This record gives sequence, C-alpha cells and structure tokens, in this order.
Amino acid sequence: MSTSGDTRIRELVVTPIAFRDPPLLNSNGVHEPLALRVILQLVLEDGTVGLGESPGGTARLERLKAAAKVVVGMDVFDTTALSAAIDAALLPTVPSSHERGWTTSAVEVACLDAQGRLLGRPVVDLLGGAVRDHVPFAAYLFYKWGEHPALDGRAAVGDDWGEALDPAGIVEQARLMRQRYGFRSFKLKGGVFPPDEEIAAIRALAEAFPGEPLRLDPNTAWTVETSRYVARELDGVLEYLEDPTKGIPGMAEVAKNSPLPLATNMCVIAWEHLRPAVEQDAIQVLLTDHHYWGGLRRTRELAAVCEAFGLALSMHSNSHLGISLAAMTHVAAAIPNLDHSCDTHYPWNSADDVIVPGVLELRDGAVAVPSGPGLGVELDHDALGRLHRLYVDSGMRTRDDTGYMRRIQPDYELRLPRW
Repeated sequence: MSTSGDTRIRELVVTPIAFRDPPLLNSNGVHEPLALRVILQLVLEDGTVGLGESPGGTARLERLKAAAKVVVGMDVFDTTALSAAIDAALLPTVPSSHERGWTTSAVEVACLDAQGRLLGRPVVDLLGGAVRDHVPFAAYLFYKWGEHPALDGRAAVGDDWGEALDPAGIVEQARLMRQRYGFRSFKLKGGVFPPDEEIAAIRALAEAFPGEPLRLDPNTAWTVETSRYVARELDGVLEYLEDPTKGIPGMAEVAKNSPLPLATNMCVIAWEHLRPAVEQDAIQVLLTDHHYWGGLRRTRELAAVCEAFGLALSMHSNSHLGISLAAMTHVAAAIPNLDHSCDTHYPWNSADDVIVPGVLELRDGAVAVPSGPGLGVELDHDALGRLHRLYVDSGMRTRDDTGYMRRIQPDYELRLPRW
C-alpha cells in the first residue's frame, strides 16, 4: 500500500465495445443481437489503472471522449474538481444535468478504482465501509423469442435460454435462473402482452415459488386506470409495481388508489425530480443507478435522502458487464437501507465479459463483495480487443429496440401507454 507515486491522471482511454444480447422483449420492442457499452481505463502517472464502464451509444461515447481531454493532469483523489471540470466541459452542448451525470459517474468509478488500488483497500471502504458482505440480486425475467430471426442475410442467432412467451415459459425461465444462480426473488419485465396475460404469469410464478418476492415492470405501458386494475389484481402477490404509467403526475394518480407500493427508475432519475415525487407521493420505492445519479458517492448520498423521506430503496440495471456489476455491488454493500434485492442483467450478458473470471459470481442469488483493492476486478485485454473489433465491424452505434422490432414486424406500432 502506497500513495508515494504521482497520482495525477496521465490519460483516460475510452474504448467502445459491443457484446451479444438475447431477443428480450419490452414495451419499446426487442433487444438487438448486440448491446453497447464503453470501457474506461484511467491511467495515472505512476502507471496505476482504474476501470470504469458506461452505457454506450454515439452521444455518450463522444461525451466520454470530451471528458478524457479535461481530466489529464488532475489528481485522481480530487473527484469533486474532476466532476466539476467534466460538467463545465459538457455544459455548452449538454444542458441536461442528468445526461452529464452519465459521464461524470463513469469517470468517478474509474477514479475510485484507482484510489482503492493505490491504498490497497476495496472501493466499499472508500464509501464508508460495508454493512453486508453479500449483495442480493433478483432474477430478471423477460418475455423473449427463442432466437434472433434470420435477417438481411444474417443467420438466426439462438441462445440456451429458449423461448418464453407465456406463463409456462416465464416459470421455466425462472427455474433456470434459480438453478444456475440461486435467485430468491424475481422480477418480470412486462408491457409486452395484455395486462391479464402478465397477471397470469405473475400468479404462475407465485405458485411455482411460494413466498418469494416478486415484482413487475411494464415500462409505462399502461394507463392510470389499467395500472390501478393490475395493482388490485396483484395485491398481496407483488412486493411492488414498477413504472406502470408515465411521469410523476401519472404515478401519483395511480398511487392514490394502489394497494401496492410503486417503484421507479424512469420518472425519478435526477436530483430535481425528488422534491415533486415526494410532494405528490408518487413513489414508495426508488431504484437507484449510479450510472445516471452521478456515481457511487452520490448514490450513497441518495440513499440517505431516501431514508429521510421514507422511500424504500432498490437498484436498477441495464445490459451491463462485470465492471458495472462490481461497482453496483460495492455501493450496494455500503448502503444500510437497501430494502429490496437489486436488479441485474448480468446472467444475460456475462458470457461476453471484459473482466478476468474468478472474482464476481452470482451464487444463492447474491454477489460477494470483492475484497481486492479498488473494484477488485481485472481487465481481460484480449476480451476487450475482441469486443471492440465487434463494435467496429458491426456498424452499430445506438440502441434501437423499436427500429429492430420493425425490421422483423414492419407493422409494429410503438404506443405508450398501450393498454
């Protein structure tokens, strides 16, 4: 353990990647065969490297490249000044503080990883210490096709999860998730079929896994009245209902007559959303995500705010790899008021990970907090190179669930709310 070296930042290496994604259905359409992320390597003058991971796409990639120019020469321990410098660099072209937060959070994670490596301490210690040594996660269930269909000369792309388009398929998917990873709670991504069909799937899960926590997320596919109907039908079955309808006012209307707590990762996604959400009693559970709340320390602060206002806490996920999972695990371990298991897409995407295997493992529905310095994970440079080449060769630069669905079903219409 030593900080005698030069802790200034020499460079921030920004590498876009693509990795395989199954045909997972949602209210916007279906996941494409590839998902996008960006991997960061924050290199200090003494050679220490801190890792970060961000959602991908052209806009976020360009913002990270802009950040890479302004952080050079700054001290890795001065994350407040680093975030301010990045914020100032992006402000002329990115007026939204929420969108700028995606960039500052990715860089902050890389800084914390580097700090932990320098100090010989895990990131959770830099966040105040662990209150748990394992972080619980929920099985993230999706309606899905059995394969990506053949398209534009591309052969069909299957996977070993199989098709899940009805209650029986969802229950079988849940059984596989439990068999492989030991999950003890289950979340279903809804908004795909009429509400009664998704109610039937939840009831089938409740029968197959009695007493286990369940949740349903239709991604704003329902009207206020439909949301209330589903809440009444699943009262006593779900632990919470997530984002049934759009916006803080809409959620507040549902909440007035909902017997179930309402959760969100869609209508409260920035600090300025908290006050109106609390004033209108629109949500009872907030799903944090360090990627867009400004980083791990800001997420820890957010947890304290939620505690003050009586909001329960869980964690949102999007398609991600191991650097993000490690960061999620460290911050979740440092949050005393983690009231529900966290979401994770990791089982769907882990086969294409960019970290060296052996540290992160979903077992008994939980991930042990890595004990090594920093995030506790190491970059697999061969995997990074392979996934970067896939990004370059694929030509894919943005995520478009609706556009991909229309290539397969030309008459597909995106309507929110749909029911």
